[in-house]
Amino acid sequence: MKKIFITVFTISTLLACKKAELDLGPFNQIETGKAFTTQTDVSLAVNGMYAGMRTSYVNSTWNILADALADNVILSTSGRQTLVNFSEWRYNGNATSTFVTNAYSVIRRANAILENIDKFQAGAFKDNARGEALAVRALLHFDIARLYAKTYSNATNTDSVAPYIKTTAATELPSKETVRPFYEKIVADLIAAEPLIAVNNGAGKLNRAAVNGLLSRVYLYMGDYARAVTAANAALGTTPVLPSITDFPRIWTDETNNGVLFKVMNTSQDDINTPGVNYYQITSGNIRSEYVVEYNLRQEYAASDVRTGAYIVTSPYNGVLQNHVNKYRGRTGGNLGVLDIKILRTAEVLLNRAESYARSGNETAALADLNLLGAQRYTNYQPITNLSGSALITEILRQRRLELAFEGDRFFDLKRLNQPINRDGTRGDRADGTGTTYLFLNMGVNDHRFQLPYPNAEINFNGNFKQNPGY
Repeated sequence: MKKIFITVFTISTLLACKKAELDLGPFNQIETGKAFTTQTDVSLAVNGMYAGMRTSYVNSTWNILADALADNVILSTSGRQTLVNFSEWRYNGNATSTFVTNAYSVIRRANAILENIDKFQAGAFKDNARGEALAVRALLHFDIARLYAKTYSNATNTDSVAPYIKTTAATELPSKETVRPFYEKIVADLIAAEPLIAVNNGAGKLNRAAVNGLLSRVYLYMGDYARAVTAANAALGTTPVLPSITDFPRIWTDETNNGVLFKVMNTSQDDINTPGVNYYQITSGNIRSEYVVEYNLRQEYAASDVRTGAYIVTSPYNGVLQNHVNKYRGRTGGNLGVLDIKILRTAEVLLNRAESYARSGNETAALADLNLLGAQRYTNYQPITNLSGSALITEILRQRRLELAFEGDRFFDLKRLNQPINRDGTRGDRADGTGTTYLFLNMGVNDHRFQLPYPNAEINFNGNFKQNPGY
C-alpha cells in the first residue's frame, strides 16, 4: 500500500502547522526520531496529528457519504450529480472512498508520537500526549472498520479488515487481519488512553469525556451493552449536558461547543467549504443541492422539533421546491459551507446509552434518556411513559436517525443493526415527494457492497493486501 506504508515520514508531514512554526529549521529533512527532542516538538506533532484529520473528515465526503449510501437523502436532478456511484451502489476499486489512505496518514502521525514519547519525563504532559495519540489512532481505525469491514457482530472468524498499524516503519507490507481482534485493538487503545488523557484539552482536541464517548460508540457496535452503558456514564457524568432548544441551532453555526465532545476544526483561515458544498451551492441567490432530504424522513421532523429548522430549509431552485440540508450552511458572517465537523456529541452518547439500556432490559433508564433528549428537542414536549420492548427500541432508533441525520451515520447504523437498505421508489426529489425517484432501491443485509472496496492503487502495490470480496 504505497501511499500508506512506504512514504518517508518527515517532520513536515507531522507538523502541518503555520509557516511561523515551520521556520524553526529544515524539519523536512529530519528523521522522525531526531525531531522529538523538546516538548515543543511533541506539541507541534500533536497539533499536526489533529490538522491531518481535516483531510479525513473536513476536506472529504465524510459528512454526506453514509447518508448518500443509505436512505436519508436523494440525488437532486438539479445538482452536479456528484457521488452518483455511491448513491447508486456502483462503486469499485477504481471509484471508491480514499478514506483508508487518508486515515493511515494520520495514524502514522499518532504512531510517531507514541514511538518517541518515552524520551520525555513522566508527568501530565507525557501522559496527555500519549493518550491523545492512542485515542486518535483508535478513532481512525474504527472508521476504517465501519467503511470497509463487516461489523463485529456479523463478522465470522475469517472475515477481514485492513491492518491495525502501530508503527511508522516504512518497509512493512502488512496483510489484512480478522475483524474481531481488530476491534479489540481499538478498545485496548481507548482504554489505555482514558486515564492518561486530560480532562480538558480545548476545542478541537480529544479529552477524557470524548474517549469514554468513543468507547460507548465502539461497545454499541460490538453489542457489548453493559460496557457501553459504563462508558456512556463516564462520558456524560451525573448530569448530561445537552444544549437547550434555544442553544441547539448555534452548534451548527459554531457559536457554541455545548454538547460537542469532539470536533475537527475548520477555521476561517483553513476556509474549507467542502462540508457545505457536499450538500449544496448557491446559484443566482438560490440553493442548488447535490442531495436533498428524502421525503419520508422529512415527514418525521415535526414543526415543534428544533432540529427541523436547524437541519432543513425548503426553498425553490429553478421554480421547484426542495427540502435542502441546511446543517452545513456555515458560520454567521463567514464563508458559505465553512465550519467545524462534529465527530462526537453528547446526544449520540445519550442515545448509545438509551439503546444499550433498552437492549439490556432496563427500560426505565432507557425511557429516562429518551425523554431527556426529547425535552431539549421539542417545544411543549410530553414525556413518553408507555413504550416497552421492541417499540421502545424502535423509537430510540428513530430519534437516533433524526438526531444524527446528515452527519455520516445512517449507512453504518443500518449495517450494525443488520438491516437492509429499503428506499421508497414512489417518492422523488421534490419537497412534495414528486420528481425523480431513486434508481436503485434495495440492498440486502448480505450484500457485499455494505463493505466498500479498497482503492485498487493500494491493492496493486501490496500483494499481501487483498481486495474485499465481490469487487
